[in-house]
Amino acid sequence: MATCTEDCASAADEEPTESLASQKREARLRKFRELHFKRNEARKLNHQEVVEEDKRLKLPANWEAKKARLEWELAEDQKKKECAARGEEYDRVKLLEISADDAERWERKKKKKNPDPGFSGYAEAQLRQYQRLTKQIKPDMEGYERQKEECGEDFHPTSNSLIHGTHVPSKEGIDRMVEDVEKQIEKRAKYSRRRAYNDDADIDYINERNAKFNKKAERFYGKYTAEIKQNLERGTAV
Repeated sequence: MATCTEDCASAADEEPTESLASQKREARLRKFRELHFKRNEARKLNHQEVVEEDKRLKLPANWEAKKARLEWELAEDQKKKECAARGEEYDRVKLLEISADDAERWERKKKKKNPDPGFSGYAEAQLRQYQRLTKQIKPDMEGYERQKEECGEDFHPTSNSLIHGTHVPSKEGIDRMVEDVEKQIEKRAKYSRRRAYNDDADIDYINERNAKFNKKAERFYGKYTAEIKQNLERGTAV
């Protein structure tokens, strides 16, 4: 009886030990499966990233800008269709969506642009010159009021008023005019002027185009053909 009791007690002690070992083994297997799953997921994501990076490298350098531009154009077309369906004017709706900060920033960009379109005619060039000069003029209100008090009723001339030779320019105005004239002279000195025609030069061309060609040929090959040219002029060429 004593032996049976000891065997039962020993078996009872072994059962919890085996159960605990089984639980630990299951926990390790579960953790191993989780790690294996995470590794496969990481490998899959890395492969996808490599494929995407390879696609990006094969795209043109300005692809991102083109893509953003195309998306913006599609969005604009969609907005136009929605406005047309509602019977609204798209430009008016777009202006209502612009914030004050954006409008101010665009206005500053417009002012920075050079409004000079270049030479298109003498009338336009004269107008731009006039506008440039008038922008420099700052009204002298103190001098205006002083002259108005000195002239009295004659300040506003009539058909009977004699005003020729009565105006005396100020020193500041004269200095400003002199400075502007000097700037114009300096600017004109930088222009490339057409070379004057030399009557004593040899005529070795038949028209203007041929003259330009001969000048280019002389510039590049003149030092090689100088002796041949002299022999032809002397009549001693072989």
